[in-house]
Amino acid sequence: MAEFQQFTVNFGPQHPAAHGVLRLVLEMDGEVIQKADPHIGLLHRATEKLVETKPYNQSIGYMDRLDYVSMMCNEHGYVLAIEKLLGVTPPPRAQYIRVMFDEITRILNHLLWLGCHGLDIGAMTVFLYCFREREDLMDCYEAVSGTRMHATYYRPGGVYRDLPDTMPKYRESKWHSEKEIRRMNEARQGTLLDFIEDFTRRFPACIDDYETLLTDNRIWKQRTVNVGVVTPERAMQLGFTGPMLRGSGIAWDLRKKQPYEVYADLDFDIPVGVSGDCYDRYLVRMEELRQSNGIIQQCVKWLRENPGPVMVDDHKLVPPEREKMKGDMEALIHHFKLFTEGYCVPAGEAYAAVEHPKGEFGVYLVSDGSNKPYRLKVRAPGFAHLAAMDEMVRGHMLADVVAVIGTQDIVFGEIDR
Repeated sequence: MAEFQQFTVNFGPQHPAAHGVLRLVLEMDGEVIQKADPHIGLLHRATEKLVETKPYNQSIGYMDRLDYVSMMCNEHGYVLAIEKLLGVTPPPRAQYIRVMFDEITRILNHLLWLGCHGLDIGAMTVFLYCFREREDLMDCYEAVSGTRMHATYYRPGGVYRDLPDTMPKYRESKWHSEKEIRRMNEARQGTLLDFIEDFTRRFPACIDDYETLLTDNRIWKQRTVNVGVVTPERAMQLGFTGPMLRGSGIAWDLRKKQPYEVYADLDFDIPVGVSGDCYDRYLVRMEELRQSNGIIQQCVKWLRENPGPVMVDDHKLVPPEREKMKGDMEALIHHFKLFTEGYCVPAGEAYAAVEHPKGEFGVYLVSDGSNKPYRLKVRAPGFAHLAAMDEMVRGHMLADVVAVIGTQDIVFGEIDR
């Protein structure tokens, strides 16, 4: 018999499963993990400190970069906290637009998670499928904000601007024939809402494709069933939220339990797991894709029927129209003051949380009455999940560490904030 040795192994910090810079120090007995010690801080963005040095409205873009696959959801938590302190309620149309883009962001996040989780465990094709659908939703981001990722679209009091009447179109190039371009532009002839509606009609069939590849695939099940099991009681003790908590069988979702914006008026279900293993968390996220698709359809229907303002009418918070600013001295002063000094927020403290794709994303904001936050603390869902890494992988094989990192869906911007 070969004698087993105790090893200490560095897993990372640049391992492809980690979506960032995680250094795991694994103590191993042969192939079996005795202890896992996550070392974080290798990215360290210092977001919470940087926010204290800038006016409130200049820090929205920092939020996008916390979890860089759930951009608008991060903005949402921060903007809600500012609105609580200001005592401002955005118009209904702005609330529906926010909810619609929150769900688009949830789909974007889950598609990246699914593609990369599959790739980490050895399923190549699903990665390519997921990125095909992400491309359409990235175009929606670009249509409203001008950028594909870090949108800075939500603002205290509403959103930056109303939904556009046209979609960017593909042009003829040496890579695509005229016939191909016509096919690619078919869904882009109308407004952004037409494009999103077309996507929601196509998307359920795409989810079926992903499930055909994975759900009953015996290799997928061997790699995920009974791996990283967390009991419901332990999930709550560890501070799990989102699909990590719902995968263990607890139906906790802020959109239902503490509704914000217009979630109380929408019809959707909360999927929950049974066993609390990697496979259940996969199934929960797959069903979330379907539920989000349904929420987006409801938002599109409402937005079609209800035009209106998307921003509060207060030029202390909102820049005046560009045209007006060019010809009116008062408007120019408002514009200049807003973009140089921002606005003063009444002294106090507020906590706002949203149901982010990864769990509860909370922003605790303290104001001293000036134009900059006195303190900002981000409650990042991935941080609590990573803290449970040791408990989830102990007794498993080395290859299972990759499956557990994948199921946690961690992104390091929010952990090393």
